[in-house]
Amino acid sequence: MSFLLPTLSTKKEVDDVIKKTEDLVLVLRFGRSTDSSCLQLDDILSKAAPDLANMAVIYLVDIDQVPVYTQYFDISLIPSTIFFFNAQHMKVDWGSPDHTKFVGSFKTKQHLIDVIEVIFRGAMKGKVMVTSPLDPRDIPKYQLIYKDI
Repeated sequence: MSFLLPTLSTKKEVDDVIKKTEDLVLVLRFGRSTDSSCLQLDDILSKAAPDLANMAVIYLVDIDQVPVYTQYFDISLIPSTIFFFNAQHMKVDWGSPDHTKFVGSFKTKQHLIDVIEVIFRGAMKGKVMVTSPLDPRDIPKYQLIYKDI
């Protein structure tokens, strides 16, 4: 499925996309094109992309090719999805300790659309953090492990 969405393979490409995407939610999926859960998320992203064309743009980022961002965003579980709006990192209260990214795959295309819509509307009002519209049961649970504390 990764062939249906543009892939960023260098730090410069990621930087340029973050800087140049204006008035749209930038969705960056960090993962591997060979991972089954990433492929499941890629399928949902590619099906939702046409419906979200007026609100969002979606890119895939291979964590092995851009380790700087993998470390910066503390991506230890894949797939991880990060959102930006006008170069501002958008945070979502998922009901978990980490508001910086969505870890795992969305259950349905509509879940993704709902999240993007909430981020877009919040960002247009100047917010940098919004509350997830998803039922907490539909958000994958994971344990955060902090290293070197």
